Amino acid sequence: MTRPTAAAERLSRRAGLVLPGGVSSPVRAFRAVGGTPPALISGQGAHVLDEDGNDYIDFVLAYGPHLLGHNPPQVVEAVRRQLERGLAFGATTGVEVELAERLTAAMPSLEMVRFVSSGTEATMSALRLARAATGRDLIVKFAGAYHGHADALLAEAGSGVATLGIPDSPGVPASATAATVVLPYNDAAAVSSLFARRGGEIAAVIVEPVAGNMGCVPPRPGFLEQLRRETSEHGSLLVFDEVMTGFRVSSGGAQSLFGVRPDLTTLGKVIGGGLPVGAYGGRRDLMQMVAPAGPVYQAGTLSGSPAAMAAGIAVLDSLDDEVYERIDDLGARLASALDAAFEAAGWQGTVNRVGGMLTPFIGVDEVSDFASAKHADTAAFAAVHAAWLESGVLWPPSQFEAAFLSTAHSDSDIDHTAGVFAATLTDLSARRAG
Repeated sequence: MTRPTAAAERLSRRAGLVLPGGVSSPVRAFRAVGGTPPALISGQGAHVLDEDGNDYIDFVLAYGPHLLGHNPPQVVEAVRRQLERGLAFGATTGVEVELAERLTAAMPSLEMVRFVSSGTEATMSALRLARAATGRDLIVKFAGAYHGHADALLAEAGSGVATLGIPDSPGVPASATAATVVLPYNDAAAVSSLFARRGGEIAAVIVEPVAGNMGCVPPRPGFLEQLRRETSEHGSLLVFDEVMTGFRVSSGGAQSLFGVRPDLTTLGKVIGGGLPVGAYGGRRDLMQMVAPAGPVYQAGTLSGSPAAMAAGIAVLDSLDDEVYERIDDLGARLASALDAAFEAAGWQGTVNRVGGMLTPFIGVDEVSDFASAKHADTAAFAAVHAAWLESGVLWPPSQFEAAFLSTAHSDSDIDHTAGVFAATLTDLSARRAG
């Protein structure tokens, strides 16, 4: 195995001429880890292949949707059948209604849903609805959380904003974030203090119930419950951004896993089987405010794309307890091996995990919020990432992105990945000692 070479370099040069930074999404550029991204051409199961002929164990999995691995036959067949019928109609279709019925059955908090084409659209639309329903303007989010690139939500955002060290984003006027308050994730005292002072102004709190865009950071016990309690007591809405966690951490999303019922939920990733999709939904009285049933306008020509709906149905119909047990077992095995590698190499480090989402943070003992995540050793992570790539492991190219597991990963995939991690930490320790 060699790192991406000729084909990757050629594609990178061509892309740089026609795509900003050579990519259509910032983290893909490998700016935080160095090197040239592989020129991927295909994926099957837990592996992807690049144009240089290199095979990689894939822990990116399109940032989460592929619980069953790449190209599961039931999803490919469902999409193929739909493509034969048509790509887009500009009309409500049966598959759209079928997927909506599955979502509302799986998540009791979803009494109605509206499909959109991206997670950004979903969160933007859910907050517009929250402001309309409450008659208030103030939105509360948490530092390091990425809820899409809508102006009001780029304040202290995670994901690519954190990876590239961008101070929020130029082009966002101060007025766009003036009604956004940012608190530390997992900080119960900060939440209580804000609601005591400004509870009557807050339209909604939006939260990743398991943070995934500062790396994987689980909620502390009681934190989500407190958000539910404070919002209910002050007439605000609680919005769970489950674009990443929905159907990934459990069949009912993080809200089912932690037993907290939000007013509104945003979804994406898994419910399109890897095709572009998003959705927002929640209480019937709230969703009935969305046009044309009500006055809150939101629209999209390709919303409810039939191919994405068909793919989502195929994925959801394939999810059962065995799927989640297998992914959780693999996640536990990998997390344990990475933890052991930290100890054996004499490195500070911690592995955060919820089900098949996980992140090893190098150089820190605990990560519970964005501030502690930012203390991680990003240079050491870049070295590990390079070693992984050299050895045929494709890991998200940022310390601040969660990695993902699928049912298609094997025990040998886990062992190889952990072995490279351990060897690299040992080598870094030797260099540091020398």
